[in-house]
Amino acid sequence: MASEVAAAAANTARRAAKEMHGIVVSAGLMDKTVKVKLGGLRWEPRVQKYFKEPRFKLVHDPANSVRQGDVVAITPSWRVSQHVRHVVKHIIAPYGEPIDERPPVPTLEERLAEVAAKRAAKDERRAALKEERAKLKAEQRAAEEAKKALKASTKVIEEARRALQARGVAVPPIQPTQGDVD
Repeated sequence: MASEVAAAAANTARRAAKEMHGIVVSAGLMDKTVKVKLGGLRWEPRVQKYFKEPRFKLVHDPANSVRQGDVVAITPSWRVSQHVRHVVKHIIAPYGEPIDERPPVPTLEERLAEVAAKRAAKDERRAALKEERAKLKAEQRAAEEAKKALKASTKVIEEARRALQARGVAVPPIQPTQGDVD
């Protein structure tokens, strides 16, 4: 598991050079996700002119610390959901509420530590569930073996009873008890 975290850190560090800056155009509508507008120009060959063509990215904001109008730096990260593939790196210029009054934006190391902790907790839950299932299966197996042994002993008793009856010995019928299983 440590190697997975190290590999994720290496991949993220490799992509850190692709830091982009943009303006938050929508915040607070989705939990831990903001919409960031990135600048862009498109060349139109007919009129020989550049036109503004902004790109929009859905960006993960782990602490809900970004507000609409903030200028933020974003970097590629692991995929959080279907359309969210970037994360807020830091706030460049806050709009409105000062940065000191907001929750801090977690660093890469903090996010990796959180992912590792969640993974460890999940592994523990899976191990406990696997152990519980194994116990249940063993109990079921023991119950089945007891049931088979009871059936076998009942068959032996019935065969002995028939043999005695064939010799002419009077044998009283067996009364089934509540513990007997068909």
